Amino acid sequence: MDYPKDSFLLYLPFSIEAKVFTDLLNKEYFMKHSLVFILLQLLTFYNSAFYAQWVQTNGPCGGSVNCFAVSGTNIFAGTDYSVFLSTNNGTNWTQVNNGLITNSLVNALTVSGNNIFAGTNGNGVFLSTNNGTNWTQVNNGLIYYTNVNALTVSGNNIFAGTWGGGVFLSTNNGTNWTQVNNGLTYTNVFAFTVSGTNMFAVTDGGVFLSTNNGTNWTQVNNGLTNTNVKALTVSGNNIFAGTYGGGVFLSTNNGTNWTQVNNGLPYTNVFALTVSSTNIFAGTYGGVYLSTNNGTNWTQVNNGLTIPIGVNALTVSGTNIFAGIYGDGVFLSTNNGTNWTQVNNGLTSTTVMALAVSGTYIIAGTYGNGLYISTDNGNKWTQVNNGLTTNNVRTLIVSETNIFAGTNDSGVFLSTNNGTNWTRVNNGLTNTMINALTVSGSNIFAGTVVGGVFLSTNNGTNWTQVNYGLTNTNVNALTVSGNNIFAGTWGGGVFLSTNNGTNWTQVNNGLTYTNVYAFTVSGTNIFAGTYQGGVFLSTNNGTNWTQVNNDLLYTSSVFSFTVIGTNIFAGTNDGVYLSTNDGTSWTSVDNGLPTKTPVYALIVSGTNIFAGTKWTGVCMRPLSELVGVTKEGNDLPHEFTLSQNYPNPFNPSTTINYSLAKEGNVKLTVYNSIGSKVVNIVDQFKLAGNYSVQFNAGSLASGIYLYRLESGNDSAAKKFILMK
Repeated sequence: MDYPKDSFLLYLPFSIEAKVFTDLLNKEYFMKHSLVFILLQLLTFYNSAFYAQWVQTNGPCGGSVNCFAVSGTNIFAGTDYSVFLSTNNGTNWTQVNNGLITNSLVNALTVSGNNIFAGTNGNGVFLSTNNGTNWTQVNNGLIYYTNVNALTVSGNNIFAGTWGGGVFLSTNNGTNWTQVNNGLTYTNVFAFTVSGTNMFAVTDGGVFLSTNNGTNWTQVNNGLTNTNVKALTVSGNNIFAGTYGGGVFLSTNNGTNWTQVNNGLPYTNVFALTVSSTNIFAGTYGGVYLSTNNGTNWTQVNNGLTIPIGVNALTVSGTNIFAGIYGDGVFLSTNNGTNWTQVNNGLTSTTVMALAVSGTYIIAGTYGNGLYISTDNGNKWTQVNNGLTTNNVRTLIVSETNIFAGTNDSGVFLSTNNGTNWTRVNNGLTNTMINALTVSGSNIFAGTVVGGVFLSTNNGTNWTQVNYGLTNTNVNALTVSGNNIFAGTWGGGVFLSTNNGTNWTQVNNGLTYTNVYAFTVSGTNIFAGTYQGGVFLSTNNGTNWTQVNNDLLYTSSVFSFTVIGTNIFAGTNDGVYLSTNDGTSWTSVDNGLPTKTPVYALIVSGTNIFAGTKWTGVCMRPLSELVGVTKEGNDLPHEFTLSQNYPNPFNPSTTINYSLAKEGNVKLTVYNSIGSKVVNIVDQFKLAGNYSVQFNAGSLASGIYLYRLESGNDSAAKKFILMK
């Protein structure tokens, strides 16, 4: 037996190990240190188990940044699920969430001396005394008002603005909180600012002023024609208020009067304001605007910012301006907004809605960041949004060398060069909210919100609505099994078309949960993932459904599937589950994922499985940790083979067997007598092994057809005869 040279003692049998130590060391030394070696042996033994888990890939980086705080040279960013820290002006970010409740949406951050406070959505206030290394929940006295929207410091006082509970004050660094709402007639508080001894609070009823640390509040809205205020800042004696729909207002007398100052500001939904010297910056749905004359005029300063732009947060650190973008992370300007640079390295706070594989490319569609590609299993992600007019991607599908992206609001986009460029292909697509895409031969199907199903026979150049019989047109999911197209709807269950969408039939027998999110096909089995109803299985093309939820959390919502051999993976609102027996039982395979992480997309690429998650980007795990080849030794095929179908001739169904000597992406395709592709029977990653697939040619005309099997550099083809 060979042992690692530098640690051979750890691998020796214990008796031999003792002999070695007798020769090398005296007995007293050995007795003192034997416990150390035993512990090292245990650590070595469990080493492989420790690393058997999901790991975050290096992105896609970004996500929605809701707030900032600056403490010396440290920049803190609050995101939809955590806090991140940069010590080098955003060049790198590190997640600092030890002690934070998992998936805490961070609305507000503030600094008081060496203390950092984080206000969260539903979990109250957390305190860190060591730059975010550790956090402690400090909610005593907040009662049940734990949706904290705003935080600020005035002297030794910490103020928390809550949803429904108004303002709370702590005089002892959050150890205790007291409600201070006298005169505060609106108790949904969104923001604070401090000007000397004056405290301003923003509510859904406009601006309130306290001159005595919150003991009393007075409404100060004169001239504020829009009271839906989202942001406040102070510049000298001037108070600026950013509103939703009304732009910016200025008060020069502590809120007694307000004047609208919107010249040059075409976007009037203002979510963030900050001051750098004499410059005022406003964050809007249209990016960042700058005023150098106290709001009299505004100029757009967006060079380098990605489009479309929703600016959630702004802050200043020295001469640097930081912008937190909805869905797109952090941008930095070192020249007062003239230019911006994205600084997201390590900021893995992205929500990934869709994944697809095209050759060696992994494509990720995100909510808020657009599209990314990786060619090295997620070690590096590159944003590829050229031509994409929206950042919200809901679904992806690959058809030969074409990649289609379905978006939340702008229809379908096509790339013919692995995402380098995108073209909008919406002609005839009367509903542009795309939930699902699937491919059947040369046909592309799009499932839309309210608009039902659309069909393109020419790679998206034109679309035709194909809804006859589809009594529910809110389509969340689509899949293909042979010549059958399945549509999963919200509230209407499953519909089946056997003729490329010309007609649809509802097939819900046994489907007790009719909000369908996802499908997958494994051989002749169809699996449907539902909202709070888990997984349903049909073995007869949807004629009957059976709930297969054993060991699956009974309230699970299933958003995604992927299949590898006989293994079914389900992405749920509670992580990833695996079934190795067609859904008869499920096992949670979550190790390494944050607790209760929703998984919206699953895909297999090479020897790894990838998960698109809510707020934590793309996570990866080796398949070898999760699935194994059940056949060993001589039972595994030694060569790539495609068998003659049987029966042959046939009408309308036949069986095709094939063998794979090694794992890989597999395509089994049927072509007609003139060489045109008719249908893809198989198009997925498979392990080495023997496979059998049934093909139903019910919708095809009689004739001679060719079926071709491809995997890696291997290919084989045979003919069959359909006789009707």
